[in-house]
Amino acid sequence: MSEREVDLALVERVRRGERHAFDLLVIKYQRKIMRLLSRMIHDPAEIEDVAQEAFIKAYRALPQFRGESAFYTWLYRIALNTARNWQAASFRRPSTVTPLENEDGETFDQIDGLSDQSTPESLMASRQVAQAVNEAIDELPDDLRAAIVLREIEGMSYEEIASTMQCPIGTVRSRIYRAREAIAARLRPVMERDTDRRW
Repeated sequence: MSEREVDLALVERVRRGERHAFDLLVIKYQRKIMRLLSRMIHDPAEIEDVAQEAFIKAYRALPQFRGESAFYTWLYRIALNTARNWQAASFRRPSTVTPLENEDGETFDQIDGLSDQSTPESLMASRQVAQAVNEAIDELPDDLRAAIVLREIEGMSYEEIASTMQCPIGTVRSRIYRAREAIAARLRPVMERDTDRRW
């Protein structure tokens, strides 16, 4: 049974009144939704609230889920819209990087895994690169940020992103290209400084 078929079977069980089946979907996708939301909202308490609200909206909208897209694509769309609504209501924009959790629930900083060498210089360079990338992503307009996060962090296909963001695939490609260009422009000065220091 494919991932999509498993999700559809759980959705059908929920529709038949098995509330526990929705709990299984929440458990399956909670970390992914939290990781997605952490790119848009940086207060951990707010991320949990928005994630909970997204799952509640998904539960209530489940009768309208037609299965034309994968369940997680549909759920991501709900989470993105919920986050946008939260941002609009609170007039907030992301400004800082917060720790994430790995699959075992262990908290780590987003830049911890970027260093391959343990010299102080390489650690500092890696942190500067990671900081520049995170700042560049945070400064992107919402649509560009959502597209690049779904592609590069969540690993979604262009088709899945188009379905999630409810836009043509060409628009997705354009948003990802523009996001990558903005990130590359932000990285150039950091990379040039690093090259100068080494030689």
